Formats: sequence, structure tokens, C-alpha cells
Amino acid sequence: MQNDEAGGVVTYEVRGSVAVVRLNRPQYRNAQNSKVTYALDAAFTRAVNDDAVKVIVLAGNGKHFSAGHDIGSPERDADQSFERRAVIWWDHVGTEGVDSRFARESEVYLGMCRRWREIPKPMIAMVQGACIAGGLMLAWSCDFIVAADDAFFSDPVVRMGIPGVEYFAHPWVMNPRAAKEFLFTGDRFTAGRARELGMVNHVVPAAELEDTVMAMAERISAMPRLGLALAKKAVNQAEDLQGMRAGMDSVFGLHHAAHAHNAEVGVDSLAGMGVKSMRNAAVQS
Repeated sequence: MQNDEAGGVVTYEVRGSVAVVRLNRPQYRNAQNSKVTYALDAAFTRAVNDDAVKVIVLAGNGKHFSAGHDIGSPERDADQSFERRAVIWWDHVGTEGVDSRFARESEVYLGMCRRWREIPKPMIAMVQGACIAGGLMLAWSCDFIVAADDAFFSDPVVRMGIPGVEYFAHPWVMNPRAAKEFLFTGDRFTAGRARELGMVNHVVPAAELEDTVMAMAERISAMPRLGLALAKKAVNQAEDLQGMRAGMDSVFGLHHAAHAHNAEVGVDSLAGMGVKSMRNAAVQS
């Protein structure tokens, strides 16, 4: 077993044939900033390049998997330069409006999630507690989701006037009517409800979550590497033939139209909503 970067925003551990990658900002409920995005990308690349690793598990340290994009912690880094691995575009720093937001979100959100969806090794999301907005994107980039019975899922960004998170997989990971309810209400779906809709594969007691995921990962590890990679590509291609990739592109445009509208008529691109106001709205609904 090897465990690295214990003090970083992401930790990396190898257990036998399984790489366990954990979000490591529990003090902020594992909110995702650009530093996290690139640390995840480096960890996933490392796992792909390690021939001993057959399966990748994505998890979160602490009580929650991920509360979404970082929109208010002291370590928020939206105005800092980012690397460009997922797309080729100019730096967003020093630009304004759509020129800034489109560049950043194309890279660190939509582009990275698409990049991770194509990782040739199976990926399991191990979810406990909150999986909200940007957290959904991380889990949805994985091949399937195993959730603790205390897990809950929501995409409340319609409260900001935005039609959903950047990696808009909603109609494909659940049915379209459920996706509309999920977005229109901003309600939290329990792990059980998410499983009923097909978004989650298994729901287990929180105390059994890690053992269940590791046993499943080891079972998958017995399959031939190329067979797994080709099976994954086959299913991903089928989703794209059903319109997933083109649908995401179209909604990404609507997403940025909403940001631009907010900035034009309101106080900022998020309609003045922050961590506390979003949390309070969720509690009241």
C-alpha cells in the first residue's frame, strides 16, 4: 500500500490492484476549486499509467463526498491562471465576462469531466453525505456510483437562474422527467431515490460502504484490462449516440447565457448567491 500527499487537496493510495483517490478538503465539504481539479487529473493519470492498478475509486475524506464548486472558501482560485490539459484555449485571467467564464469552465469543469469519463480503467464513485452540483459532475464522470445510505444528491443552481451544472448529464443518468424535478425543485434526492432512478448502482449502510466498494473493485480487477477498456468505450459511445455529448454542448451555451444575464442585470454571474444563501435556500425548501 502506498499513501501520498496526505496534506494535499487530493490523496492517492494504492491497495492491491485498486487506486483510491480522495478529495481532501473536508473543512469545506470537499468543495472543488481548480487546484482540486488538477490534483484529481494528476492522480487519475498516475493510476492509468500504473500497470498494477486495474480499478480507480473516487471518494471524499470526511462526512461528505463533495458540496460542489468552491464559490466562497478562502482558497477559492477562480481568478488564478490554470493549466490547460482538457482544452486548448487562452488564459482567462485578465479577461472579462463570457471571455473569462467560458474559458475557465470549458477547461476545469466540462473539459476535465469529459476527459475523466474517457479514462480507460473502470472508475467507481464512493459517495457519502453531500453530493451537490459540482460534486455530481465528479461522480457522474465515474462508471458507476455506490452510495452510503446517508448520501444525498442535488443540483440547486436553478436558484441562480442557471439551468444546471456544466457537465449536464442529468437526462442520461436519470430519466428526463426526474431530471426536470431534480432541477425545478432543487430538492435533495436520497440515495434510495437516486437508486430507483438508475443514477446509483448500490446503496449500503455507511459503515459498510468502503468494504463494499473495495470488494467490487477487486472483483472487477479480475477481468482483462483491454476487455474492460473496450466495454467502457462501447457504453460511452452508445450514450453519445443517444445525444449526450451534443446535448451537453447545447446546455453549456445556455449555462453561459445565464451567467451573462446574471452579470448584466444583477450583482454578479451567480445572481448574488453564495455558500450561505444557497445553503439557507436548501434548508427552507
